[in-house]
Amino acid sequence: MASDIVPIQLSLTEGDLVTLWAPKWREDGEEWEAFLGDDDALFAFPEVAQLAAFVRTAREHDLVDHPAWSVVPDLSVAELTPQETQTYDIIGVPELVAEDADQWTIGELGEIVEMLRSIADVCELDVVTEVLDSAPGFGLLHQGTLPFVGREGGRQWTELVDVVAARWDDVIDALDDLVDTPEVDAAALATAEKEEAAAAVPVEDADAIAPADDTDDVDDTADTDDEEPEGFWNEVGIHPIRITTRDGEFVSLRCFLDDKPVFLGTGGTIEVFGGGRALARWIAEDGADGHDLTAASTWPDVVARASVGELEVEVDDLDSYVLTGLADDIAEGVLAVDATQLEQAVELLRDVGEWAGDDDPAEALAENQPLGWLVSFVVRPNPTRLAPSPPFDRESARFRELVEELTGRLHEN
Repeated sequence: MASDIVPIQLSLTEGDLVTLWAPKWREDGEEWEAFLGDDDALFAFPEVAQLAAFVRTAREHDLVDHPAWSVVPDLSVAELTPQETQTYDIIGVPELVAEDADQWTIGELGEIVEMLRSIADVCELDVVTEVLDSAPGFGLLHQGTLPFVGREGGRQWTELVDVVAARWDDVIDALDDLVDTPEVDAAALATAEKEEAAAAVPVEDADAIAPADDTDDVDDTADTDDEEPEGFWNEVGIHPIRITTRDGEFVSLRCFLDDKPVFLGTGGTIEVFGGGRALARWIAEDGADGHDLTAASTWPDVVARASVGELEVEVDDLDSYVLTGLADDIAEGVLAVDATQLEQAVELLRDVGEWAGDDDPAEALAENQPLGWLVSFVVRPNPTRLAPSPPFDRESARFRELVEELTGRLHEN
């Protein structure tokens, strides 16, 4: 596949540096991966404006032959700014591993290690590879928390932490020696800095220069006249959801506690029903307790309504997830995929994975994975991005696996 060229941020001794990374792509039967640089150095810059000035004027570096390079010099400063998911705090790893080995710590460390392996492979940094191969735990991070639980898991994590304590300076030194910040064209830099400054003007500053009109005396309460009442489900913060699989349509419930998804179920199994009435009846009879939604402070309100036969279950379109057909559409090509359907399906896959403690969906849908790249292209279209290249058999098969795993979590009542 021919992938995009991605802005990334590497946090090293000199601070936060931005550069470009070309994830693996296939060309002429060979697989390639590259970074912005040359045979001697990886080029990185303290400011995005410097990166923009460089890519708009430089003619000799390792990315000029990439199939997507032609669009890069036309990207804006904003488009060259790394997304939060593409920031790698390499110098902060010792502090990171001092935290508990939970899914967030392991997830972040896994992303950093994966990026380090890419840099080491492309730039031939043997010392980095040596450090990452000196503890088995570095190779297990992609599996999530499972390899690090129990006595043996604790030993794996301790060994990894010990390697970081003893050898992480070697990793940092190797990268510090590798990174170089080339001089950039002064005129191009001035243009990029003006562009960056213009984009950073606060919205409120525009109000100061906005022309006056005669609407100041209009009663502000008029803006709220057309607002719909909150409704019971919005009041309790728990919402009905509909999941459509090869086995049919099912209704269940989900909420967010401390910004984390919680479903009607326990142990990674979601209780689902053929319709809203069946769900309400189950809550009134057998489902008042014994599942994760009881942690919501408003759950007793739901039970109270169900007990008197007044719980109406209606699913909003934004909470409807259709999982059928997407794997086949992905196999056919990006133009065959409904972006809204895919975005909602991915939301559900991620939420269920996080709730169930299953890192597989998050890993498969990460943008540095083939399926994640395809999803990103479909749900966040950008005319400057190079479209993924067929065939999409791997991506289709991987998505089908995720859907099958989720379908296996549904317990029909």
